[in-house]
Amino acid sequence: MKSVELFAGAGGLAMGVSLAGFESLAVIEWDRWACDTIRENQKRGYPVVADWPLWEGDVREFDWSSIPEGIDLLAGGPPCQPFSMGGKHKAYGDKRDMFPSTVEVVRTLRPKSFIIENVKGLTRSSFANYYQYILLQLEFPEVTRRNRENWLDHLKRLQAEKTSGALHVSGLTYNVVPTLVNAADYGVPQKRERVFIVGFRSDLGVEWSFPRPTHGLDALLHSQWVTGEYWDRHGVTKRRRPEVPGRFEARVRKLASGPTRFDEKPWRTVRDALVDMPDPRRREGRGFLNHVFQDGAKVYPGHTGSPLDLPAKTLKAGDHGVPGGENMMVLENGDVRYFSVRESARLQTFPDGYVFHGSWTETMRQLGNAVPVALGRQVAASVAMRLAESELRMLAKLRMRRFA
Repeated sequence: MKSVELFAGAGGLAMGVSLAGFESLAVIEWDRWACDTIRENQKRGYPVVADWPLWEGDVREFDWSSIPEGIDLLAGGPPCQPFSMGGKHKAYGDKRDMFPSTVEVVRTLRPKSFIIENVKGLTRSSFANYYQYILLQLEFPEVTRRNRENWLDHLKRLQAEKTSGALHVSGLTYNVVPTLVNAADYGVPQKRERVFIVGFRSDLGVEWSFPRPTHGLDALLHSQWVTGEYWDRHGVTKRRRPEVPGRFEARVRKLASGPTRFDEKPWRTVRDALVDMPDPRRREGRGFLNHVFQDGAKVYPGHTGSPLDLPAKTLKAGDHGVPGGENMMVLENGDVRYFSVRESARLQTFPDGYVFHGSWTETMRQLGNAVPVALGRQVAASVAMRLAESELRMLAKLRMRRFA
């Protein structure tokens, strides 16, 4: 299966897509530092990314004539600053809003499917109409804005088109499924809420829903405070184990008297993710790429660092008023320190052999903007399975016609 990746950043979603079995025909990113990260790994011959056709530049200037129409998947995360919780919330009219360009690429390439990832802020009530506008444009990419038409008038035409149902009979349309997802529910050691917008071309007749969560909080609490298996696995003696956090006490009591089997695995914690990684200040840590101690971590109101025994707080790309405030961990003695780049990469499920190019601030920006590789892989794999089923149905119909 063939794919194109837009706004690839350091390659998180693109790597997940590749690991799900797609072959990249183009990996497009405008930021030089992020491109340098990909190029560095290509020079090292790192698997998966070594053969990516990387193009550094504005997606609006890419020559799409080199990409065949009807590719299997278009994937990408348009710049999120217009919708970020820490941004200025401009949305429409913000020059950084790349959703219009994304829709244009969908219209040009007519992909069988697309995966678009963005920040939770996109679902804010203040963006409700614009969020609907984005979804309807993706559903009806051929209903374009007229000359001098403002976006609200365009939205009304799209709403009318949807209720009429006419284009679903003959035009280019997509069945679009938006889902708010917590990455921790899919085995990522980080509480990271993001919106995934997945679409399938309507003529394919695909039925799809977002993959079921594979990990859960209750399973983690049970392994920590009911069976103690979590602490045993990490070699934490009973004397060193913390008390049950107050906010979980009632939940743990209920779990202790309830069923002992869970459909999901336990959430993965910071301790789980970093279990075999020495502190960057120790000599043993020198064997890990990008694992350098960064001084200066401080606690601020609302920015207290990630506890060891829960998934990390969301890694942030910007300072959000507190330089690096979200990208800290709380040690067993209560001290805080910044995550190293390698530790942050693990929290984003990048493999240890994947290196990041640039200063600590720059690489943390790349990581804060990235899609967790493991989550991207799960979503892309579920899309690939439905596309394969659609292809088999089409071949079966052709076979039946041939022998009818």
